[in-house]
Amino acid sequence: VVKFRRTGESSRSEEDGISGEHEVQIEGVRTELEPVELGDGAAVPKEFPNPTDDTFMVEDAVEAIGFGKFQWKLSVITGLAWANAMEMMILSILAPQLHCEWRLPSWQVALLTSVVFVGMMSSSTLWGNISDQYGRKTGLKISVLWTLYYGILSGFAPIYSWILVLRGLVGFGIGGVPQSVTLYAEFLPIKARAKCILLIEVFWALGTVFEVLLAVVVMPTLGWRWLLILSALPLLLFAGLCFWLPESARYDVLSGNQEKALATLKRIATENGAPMPLGKLVVSRQEDRGKMRDLFTPHFRWTTLLLWFIWFSNAFSYYGLVLLTTELFQAGDVCSISSRRQEVKAKCSLTCEYLTEEDYTDLLWTTLSEFPGVLVTLWIIDRIGRKKTMALSFLVFSFCSLLLFLCVGRNVLTVLLFIARAFISGGFQAAYVYTPEVYPTATRALGLGTCSGMARVGALITPFIAQVMLESSVYLTLLVYSGCCLLAALASCFLPIETKGRGLQESSHKEWGQEMVGRGSHSPGESQE
Repeated sequence: VVKFRRTGESSRSEEDGISGEHEVQIEGVRTELEPVELGDGAAVPKEFPNPTDDTFMVEDAVEAIGFGKFQWKLSVITGLAWANAMEMMILSILAPQLHCEWRLPSWQVALLTSVVFVGMMSSSTLWGNISDQYGRKTGLKISVLWTLYYGILSGFAPIYSWILVLRGLVGFGIGGVPQSVTLYAEFLPIKARAKCILLIEVFWALGTVFEVLLAVVVMPTLGWRWLLILSALPLLLFAGLCFWLPESARYDVLSGNQEKALATLKRIATENGAPMPLGKLVVSRQEDRGKMRDLFTPHFRWTTLLLWFIWFSNAFSYYGLVLLTTELFQAGDVCSISSRRQEVKAKCSLTCEYLTEEDYTDLLWTTLSEFPGVLVTLWIIDRIGRKKTMALSFLVFSFCSLLLFLCVGRNVLTVLLFIARAFISGGFQAAYVYTPEVYPTATRALGLGTCSGMARVGALITPFIAQVMLESSVYLTLLVYSGCCLLAALASCFLPIETKGRGLQESSHKEWGQEMVGRGSHSPGESQE
């Protein structure tokens, strides 16, 4: 005999007038049921997959509400923050212009680019910590407003030292913009998460393309100062729309703001025209947020170290290819590059060459290669998983780098560079999908921030390989990039956790309903790590 008491509306039957205790005789079933006692605040064991219909967690609500009008609006607004790629792309346009206008030596031109990456590297972990401690919306708003302010101010720089400092401060702000992915991912249901985060990356590619087109129109007429000011327009639009942007419900629950989280979920349900789950929102166990030591617990230690190397390799190879592309195009092929480097050495470091219309065209074509990278990654990431997608991207890049050893013609060279950039950018996008998924809410922003910081280290080092080492040996340079990506492919395979089809983990402690596997998202025979 099993005794049970009706406790909520979720178990209604036709006999609504009946209440109290009821007895049901079950034939052939063991009746000695052992009671299980849980201490105060203890997690419900995984053996009880649905302890009550009268409670739900944020993950359950996000899955029940699904993807709708709210997520579409959030996609556009988050994408505007992600269009800060304009502030990065402007470096390749601004450097030769200031080189000519202010008669800067080559090392000062290079320093103008490096200082932006130094700013990004030094701030990425800080913005992640702010987002975990004070909220995703707070960290993102401050970083975007910071970037907007100093981006516009750099258009009024009177001398080189001023623009050097101001662009460094712009880089400091850009270091926080990847937190838009953290906020965005926490509002997405499992099935839509990978596709949506990848499509948000399209705004990065659109930003770079728009920057080149803007430069074609603005540079000959208004000059570089107006280009710097107008390049801040997407961030200005984002700042205006920030009032609509909600705080992450997952963060609110973890920080103890249950009512605020519930109000956010109800708002999303209303905008999407979907019903809220019945019952009471369960408050997660509160814990310290944004602590670096949590990235190195036994459960996450190897994941963190491997991800740092993967992000480093992504940026190292991506920006290295961007630098190599110009050199290889100007030389015609790898075999001709050594003689060209000797000719360049003979020139004065103050030799002035403005960007031509052909240069802008080349910039545009190489930038467009990122769109096929998004499409390929979009097609395979939910089929083969996040880890294999990253590994495949690194392998293809490495293979294309080795093929450059051959003295191929201009057309084949263009195709190889196009494929290599498409796949390395796709690998970068897959890392942006995987990283927020693998860390719990308490350290998600910090995890993404530290990974982004390691990527900037790679971006800082790569000019010494793609430009300095290239003068000694082009083959050694290509070998370094190819070898680095082979190691990154292995690191991707050795990641302990595959996040495909899994819910976002709310807590560092294993709790019912939040142990990474979303309800109904896997088949009974599917393995779970």
